[in-house]
Amino acid sequence: MRALFTAATGMEAQQLRIDTIANNLANVNTTGFKKARADFEDLFYETLKAPGATDGSGAALPAGAQVGHGVKLGAISRIDTQGDRVSTGRDLDLAIEGDGYFQIEAANGETVYTRDGSFQLSRDGNLVTREGRLVIPGVQIPADTQQVTILADGSVSGLAPGATAPALLGRIELARFPNPAGLRALGGNLFAPSDGSGDAEVGTPDQAGFGAVAQGFLESSNVNMAEELVRMILAQRAFEVNSRVITASDEMLKRAANL
Repeated sequence: MRALFTAATGMEAQQLRIDTIANNLANVNTTGFKKARADFEDLFYETLKAPGATDGSGAALPAGAQVGHGVKLGAISRIDTQGDRVSTGRDLDLAIEGDGYFQIEAANGETVYTRDGSFQLSRDGNLVTREGRLVIPGVQIPADTQQVTILADGSVSGLAPGATAPALLGRIELARFPNPAGLRALGGNLFAPSDGSGDAEVGTPDQAGFGAVAQGFLESSNVNMAEELVRMILAQRAFEVNSRVITASDEMLKRAANL
């Protein structure tokens, strides 16, 4: 009976949908997190009568007869909308307003990317992530710097003791991709480029379409809890309906076996 296997694919699809929603809700407070959405496709069809086929009289069938065999996962798409900007008042907390990613040097020397701008200073005064990964290009802030100012264009300035004007210490650059949804998630709020994302284009913040850097802010997750809860209810009901199809098919097989 086709319905048994078709309904089973439906239950599996809704389970994947629930898994995606659960990950979204788990990261509702994760800095720079981008929610995901499970997209599905119908499976292959068994053609009982081909559309347009002719019968014995030579007339063409207007519709034909095709029976579907369920659903499959098409993709889990990341939704790269802007998260809310949350004020922290901390000099080294940075948010990107618009398009772009901060560049980070991974442990293996490769460049990875993030929207999480909660940066720290290493013991050498280098701007790093919470895990100690270096921000690219490197920005070094002397230990005796009294005030750090980071402007929208990414320029980092510091006021040295006894100085009357801040000195330029470096500049933060951003990277963007033709298809950000194609970036490969690594965990730890980091992403790596893939053939789907295209190559990184590096530029100056707040210029040529790149986002601006906001000092003293962090970008919150773009997960909407009410929206995710509604999707979870719909997925749960769809799972229940598919399980009832299996129950109904089992009852039909039982009756047929008892004839």
